Amino acid sequence: MSITSKPQNVVTLKQASEMAEKGMYAIGSFSPRYTPVIKAVLRAAQKAQSPFICQISQKELERYRITPKEFAGEFYAQMKTEGITVPAVLHLDHTKTFSVIQEAVEAGFTSVMIDASEKPLDENIRISKDAAVFAHAHGVSVEAELGMIGTTDFIETDNDEELYTDPQEAKRFVEETDVDSLAVSVGTAHGVYMVKEPKIDFARLEAIRELTPVHLVLHGGSGVPAWMIKKAVQLPKGGISKVNIATDLELSLLDALGRKERMTNAELKALAPEELSSGLAAVEATVLDKISNFLGSKDRAGDFLL
Repeated sequence: MSITSKPQNVVTLKQASEMAEKGMYAIGSFSPRYTPVIKAVLRAAQKAQSPFICQISQKELERYRITPKEFAGEFYAQMKTEGITVPAVLHLDHTKTFSVIQEAVEAGFTSVMIDASEKPLDENIRISKDAAVFAHAHGVSVEAELGMIGTTDFIETDNDEELYTDPQEAKRFVEETDVDSLAVSVGTAHGVYMVKEPKIDFARLEAIRELTPVHLVLHGGSGVPAWMIKKAVQLPKGGISKVNIATDLELSLLDALGRKERMTNAELKALAPEELSSGLAAVEATVLDKISNFLGSKDRAGDFLL
């Protein structure tokens, strides 16, 4: 499916973020990881009448053995089958390879993330700017990362280093790259918190907002207490407008299936229908909980004039 034929309620990340900032809520960027789980995310958002983002990262595509075209195809098919009317974004998360971004744009993703955060600042700026020029030419939003957001499970990223985002560097980065959204490192991490405690450096977040008007993204939303998320979203001059949630969804799925080990996409699709159904119901409940009790996006679909 091409960008030109996407449903009217499938919007760019920039459009969604603008509405979220005005309404002082965040939009959940949910990673179903497996294509059958896309349905659970869509159903939850529709029930909650909430705008939402459906995403997958380059490493998830590789780990679960899915192509951007396959993921996008299932997303658009389920949007139609489930009769989804709430605003939606199809987002490519952490990606380091330009060809994967090209594949995603061609497949109908409306937002992509270029992650060159492990590179020196000048190189990160150059790579992110190139990605922005390409994506914008195709009507697609671009997210980038400055600082390094740690990980505990190496599913979304392959580095557990953490380097907080410098507000002054953020100002230069945004001005020179023209990206639409910026993932900032302010204390959260990808994966399950087992040793360190989740935290958010609110002073750093406010300093970044003071120096740049770009839409801010919080990665590592799984496991972060609700009060932290709400405070980060509702900062006086505008806070986080997109929160990434992946691990909590997979934990819900595996728990409902009585499993501990991750599967490939093909393995999940091979499950008996009744078994898969119980797993999807668990994910749907988790997404509903995040929308209602963490993000503040419940019943905000009407904010969008589609």
